[in-house]
Amino acid sequence: MLAACADSLELVAKPAEVPAGVDLSGQWLLRDTAGTTQRRAREALVYTFVETGSSVKITQTESALFVSFDRSVVEEYRFGENRRISVGEVTAQRVSGWEGDAYVVETLDREGDRLVDVYRLTARGRELARNIVIWSGDDKILSLEQVFDRV
Repeated sequence: MLAACADSLELVAKPAEVPAGVDLSGQWLLRDTAGTTQRRAREALVYTFVETGSSVKITQTESALFVSFDRSVVEEYRFGENRRISVGEVTAQRVSGWEGDAYVVETLDREGDRLVDVYRLTARGRELARNIVIWSGDDKILSLEQVFDRV
């Protein structure tokens, strides 16, 4: 969700409380990918923050998720975070937290493009569903759904 703050857009912080019984920890192997990466999405600054891989390891602690893609890139998401992040000269605002039983990470770049990355357990915890969407205003310029099986 976006909120206007003076002349710039800001993301609204998300809840830090972990839902009872939800633990995304595990080793996961990519089974399926649906959706398309559109060229315009790659041109958005926020695309810099999209991480993918065929295997994912998630470690969930009391206060954060650590997500490792293909045993190389590790992302740390602190529950309820609202901070500035950067990769090289590309900076953005990031918020993350729990929405129901899903962990949601939103990233907003200086151009106003927004990345929404959602992780949720399905099939009684045997699958991890991941949904990645990039928005440019009201236009969805990237939509990618991934399903991972627990290893």
